[in-house]
Amino acid sequence: MMANYYEKLTRIFLVGENYLFHAAAWSRYYTLLRQSAALVAAGQGKKADNPPASDADLQKAASFVLLSALAIPVISTSRSRGAMVDFDEARKNKNSRLTHLLGMNQAPTRSRLFKDALSKSLLQRARPEIRDLYNILEVDFHPLSICKKISPILTKIGADAEMERYVVPLQQVILTRLFQQLSQVYDTVDLSFVESLAQFPEPYQVSRSTIEKFIMNGNKKGDLSIRMDHATGVLSFDNDVFSSAKAGHSGSGGGSAESETGTVQRLQSTPSEIVRSQLTRLARSLYTTCHYIDPEFNKERLAARNAALARAKAGAEQEHLDTIARKEIIQKRKEEASELQARREKELSRQKRLREQQLQEAEDKRLADEQKEREEKRIKAEHDRVRKEELKKQIADLKMNDKALDIDLDDLDNLDTNRLRAMKLAQLEREKNDVNERLRITGKRIDHLERALRKEEAKKLNIDYEAQIAEDRKIYEQVKAKTLKEAEEKHAASVELKHRLSRLVPLYEGFRSSLHERRRDEFEKRRRDAERELEKQINLRKKEHRDRKLREKREREERERQLQEAEERAAREKEEQRLREEAKRAELAKLKEQREKERQETLEKAALQQRREEEALARRKAEREKPAPAPSRVPERSQAPEGRRPPVIGTGKWRERESSQPEDAPPPARGAPIERTDSNERSSGGPPRLHLAGNKPSWREREAAKAAGGGARLAPLTTHHHPGGSSLAAELPWTALVLAGATTTGRSLLLRLRICLPRGLLVSGFPLTYETSSRLG
Repeated sequence: MMANYYEKLTRIFLVGENYLFHAAAWSRYYTLLRQSAALVAAGQGKKADNPPASDADLQKAASFVLLSALAIPVISTSRSRGAMVDFDEARKNKNSRLTHLLGMNQAPTRSRLFKDALSKSLLQRARPEIRDLYNILEVDFHPLSICKKISPILTKIGADAEMERYVVPLQQVILTRLFQQLSQVYDTVDLSFVESLAQFPEPYQVSRSTIEKFIMNGNKKGDLSIRMDHATGVLSFDNDVFSSAKAGHSGSGGGSAESETGTVQRLQSTPSEIVRSQLTRLARSLYTTCHYIDPEFNKERLAARNAALARAKAGAEQEHLDTIARKEIIQKRKEEASELQARREKELSRQKRLREQQLQEAEDKRLADEQKEREEKRIKAEHDRVRKEELKKQIADLKMNDKALDIDLDDLDNLDTNRLRAMKLAQLEREKNDVNERLRITGKRIDHLERALRKEEAKKLNIDYEAQIAEDRKIYEQVKAKTLKEAEEKHAASVELKHRLSRLVPLYEGFRSSLHERRRDEFEKRRRDAERELEKQINLRKKEHRDRKLREKREREERERQLQEAEERAAREKEEQRLREEAKRAELAKLKEQREKERQETLEKAALQQRREEEALARRKAEREKPAPAPSRVPERSQAPEGRRPPVIGTGKWRERESSQPEDAPPPARGAPIERTDSNERSSGGPPRLHLAGNKPSWREREAAKAAGGGARLAPLTTHHHPGGSSLAAELPWTALVLAGATTTGRSLLLRLRICLPRGLLVSGFPLTYETSSRLG
């Protein structure tokens, strides 16, 4: 987008003949184009934002940058040197605005543009003829052949439609360089000689008057110092030692270079330059001489330097403080001035707003009044226009033939519709009467004319009838003769054609018969081929049909076989499942019988143990009945009544229940396993639990677990609450845990336990369930 902006600026500046800023715009355009190409090549920018630039585009842009910079005229043709004094401030403002428009930090100059172009290596990218033109104008020194060398280049530039516009400003630059270089070689030169040197190709030739005009303009600007003698035709280059090579203003900002004296190639310094630098060279020589011939001068200089340094060092601190104080005072004054200025501007702004508001209100009122007045005039004018249009329309209806009524159209204001209506009715009545009268007269005239015509016609009807009959007969005879003649000629031609074509009939018949035979043979051949192809297709279709039937039959048999195999496999699996279930039931029955046997043995052992316990209890009872009984801590309610045995854990009632059940009855449901409880925990609202060997299995329990399968794990035993509401652990002086019997049933181990307590107390909770490791897993 910015490249497009600068490209349009180049066109605007070229149309305005501002060649300096035109060249600056081309330089900015080339810079953006090169940056865009570099970003696209590096892959850092988007192609939509940075359109690709080819080498041809870069070469074209570089050529235009260099050519536009060369076309900047060294001598402006717009204003004289005296006019520049008054125009300087406006020119600076204009150049500043154009500089900001191009986005540059400082105003461009011809030398700065060339320096920028050389830093960007534009000479290598530009076209060869543009590069040669730069070398001729800005590098080489050849006053006698400058135009001759540039002529072929101007021819090439003029052949290009886009570069042709630079030829005229380039001529001005070439003439400037020609006279600047001639002034360094000659003091006087013949004008005809200069005219012979300033030769350009057609159609860019310059005349003698053009050269004279250019010289006069250069003298006005101060760029040239040439005197012309028209009597002898001699040009004299002024070498006044007290004149400046370019005095005053160097040129207009509208397209000339700012200062180009330093860019002109010089063979030697001019006398004026020597005079201007004479005092400087004398002072430099005297200063150098004093260093060598007067030692005191150096001492004084060094002493003055040391004294100055000492004074500076002594007053540096105070100067620094004074500077700070001065800065503070300046800052304070600036703040006060800014505040005062702000208040003044605020007051002025308020007064300005009030004035603007008053002026705006007055203007709004005036505009409203004018609008109202215009609206009233418009409505009135519209009403008058409509009324006049109606009147004109009514007047137009009153026209008779091409004659209108005697009414003045300019005096429509005095007419009204009633008067026009009356005039219209009168006009219609007159038109009706006129039409009726004309019809009556016309009808009467026609009747008289028709009667006269018929009277004269009756006298000549017979003669005309006979002449018509004769004419018709003559025409008939002519047509008849012509028809007969044409028929005879046609018949003769037909007979002749028949005789001529009759010789070709045998040949035609022979050709037709041969062609018929040939086509019949070809038809028969094609028919036989078609029949063979049809038979082949029929056989192929039959074969495909048979193959498809056979394939469908095989697929159907395969499906039936697979279905039969699946049914057989299902029946076999079902039979195997039945056999496995029967084997499992037999195994379960055998296992049940084995468990029942083991249970009987266990029960017998338990009964034997019970008898032993009863004997031990009897012995302990006999010992307690001795004369010195020990004090008892057990309450009386816990003792059984005399003459009764305390209930024993694991009595023989369960044998009667087991024997009364049928053989095929399911085994009775086991009670839930006794949960493990911590001895230190108490259930909410319940009594403390009984401690049985620290809730750890004894050696008998471990042996029973090993006998049951080696993987049983003992479940904790919980105590039963005493009927009296107190804890057994607090009331019993001692307890004894006895293994009454064990029975293994599959994955569980049933233990029969007996608690030896004082008479009248029990611990219930049988059977205890010990889960094996396989079940827990």
